Amino acid sequence: MTEKLQDRPARQFLRLFIRWLRAPDRGTARWMIVLLLVLTCAQVAVQIRFNLWNRDFFNALENRDSASFRNQILVFLVLAALSMTAAVYQLYIKQLIQLRWREWLTGHLLDGWLSDGRQYKLELMDSEADNPDQRIAEDVRIATELAVEFVTGLLNSLLMFGAFVGILWSLSGPLHATLMGREFTIPGYMVWAALLYACLGTLATWLVGRPMVKLNVERTTREADFRFALVRARESGEGIAFVGGEDDERGVLKSGFTKVRQSVQALMKSQRNLMWLTSAYGTLAMIFPTIVASPGYFAGVITLGGLMQIGAAFGQVQAALNWFVDNVARIAEWRGAVERLAVFEGAVEQLSGLAADPEQPTITIVEGDGSVLAFRNLEVAFSSGTTVIGDATAEIQAGDRVLIKGESGTGKSTLFRAIGGLWPWGAGEIEVPPEGQARFLPQRPYLPLGSLRFALGYPAAAENFDDEAMREALTKVGLERLGDQLDEEARWDRTLSLGEQQRLAFARLLLHKPKWVFLDEATSALDEKNQDIMMELLVEELPDSAVISIGHRPGLERFHNRTLTLTRAENGARLVLPKRRRMVGASYRLPPVPRPRLLGAD
Repeated sequence: MTEKLQDRPARQFLRLFIRWLRAPDRGTARWMIVLLLVLTCAQVAVQIRFNLWNRDFFNALENRDSASFRNQILVFLVLAALSMTAAVYQLYIKQLIQLRWREWLTGHLLDGWLSDGRQYKLELMDSEADNPDQRIAEDVRIATELAVEFVTGLLNSLLMFGAFVGILWSLSGPLHATLMGREFTIPGYMVWAALLYACLGTLATWLVGRPMVKLNVERTTREADFRFALVRARESGEGIAFVGGEDDERGVLKSGFTKVRQSVQALMKSQRNLMWLTSAYGTLAMIFPTIVASPGYFAGVITLGGLMQIGAAFGQVQAALNWFVDNVARIAEWRGAVERLAVFEGAVEQLSGLAADPEQPTITIVEGDGSVLAFRNLEVAFSSGTTVIGDATAEIQAGDRVLIKGESGTGKSTLFRAIGGLWPWGAGEIEVPPEGQARFLPQRPYLPLGSLRFALGYPAAAENFDDEAMREALTKVGLERLGDQLDEEARWDRTLSLGEQQRLAFARLLLHKPKWVFLDEATSALDEKNQDIMMELLVEELPDSAVISIGHRPGLERFHNRTLTLTRAENGARLVLPKRRRMVGASYRLPPVPRPRLLGAD
């Protein structure tokens, strides 16, 4: 995260707002904002007319003029109808702007986060941008909704102040006073009284409410951490139950909630102090203008209607000047959400610009024609700069079947992540196949939410494959029992065992038929016999595809014609290149392997 983003989150958020207004997919955002401004001005105009009505209404009462009184009732009904209409549509348009802005900003952040593997890279960075789900779901909502509320409220306050300060100035007249034997006159003294009262209240509110910004950030972070721990406990329920770890897990969760409670209590104390101040300020404001203007009323200079009009005008000016006093707690909440969003977007932007930073060497990914996978002076490192794999140079031809071996911790899986563009840290160059020609099978396949058809076709559209092809692929991997459940929606990552999930991943390969296949211990949950069946199936169904595997299981070597070994060294593991085994045609002819019946559920 850059210092600019950290120090000026409000400016960063304003930049996002302007980007929305200029974006091609902004929709009717500009027209909605114009309409909101018009409705706000209409509301202010109605309030000005209400102030004049206030004078005429009370004068009619004081003069016991029944005809004028009835006429003012009709005026009131018209003004009330206009005010309600403007208020209703102002609220609707305001909420529509909030929703549309939130929709755009959510999409913008999702596009940046779920792009080029940044959602994975972000977890590896030493960054404060934790819990992206909380930031995208909750912080975006708070930031957009409160921002629109603040702008609308501030605009309304400025218009109200501009309109009523003139009315109050003319109504209050001059104040003649004597101090230390000297006479002086204060013109529009009610305006100066309102300004003085508001300035004192604003200053006191700022001093009392200033700590709430930091407390809101801390509370939001603690809440997000606690929610993440709950989700993690739910997702890991089986593992916790098997080892009997409920007591420990309960302790961890209670400890997490203790931190939530402490942060909430600190915020409550700050809000309590602020409430004392705002309550006293608001209560005193009810009588303050009447007290200040009362000498003129008792002197007969001001009528009862004039006194009521002065009180109403003072109230409007005071309300306009009280915008900060009334919103300090919400400003603190908004500021906390904006800071978290600024940190998150800054971290995502840092990842997107990582390759362009000359001070941070990165691995260069070059898209080739698909004839070769090449490592050229490749160095793979951690984000801290520690070398994992040092100076690797090798080529794997299309159609080759290569097994990558090495001790745990030598960087085999990290090498795969670099090939997939998920690991930018390091140096050198990797020439990779064109986009769409490669598929990666990790140890735990990803099964998206939705129907089995969707999970089987992922990441392509399920409509690309007919039912017969899907059922045939399931049958070949021993999951024929799922053939009639293609349209059933379930948590397939929990319904199926890990071994069945790995078989489903092989069924995906049979449907997609990629030219390059990368297996990262993709058969670890299968027994040796079923592993042999999956590998044999892969060779038979995709005879011209290159297969690059990571695995420790015995028997894998005979399904590959080459072995690359990562050996430990002082400055990162080294890649040892043995000779190629015999090839027949475009692919390696496997020794005969009997095709036993697929075993049952894992």
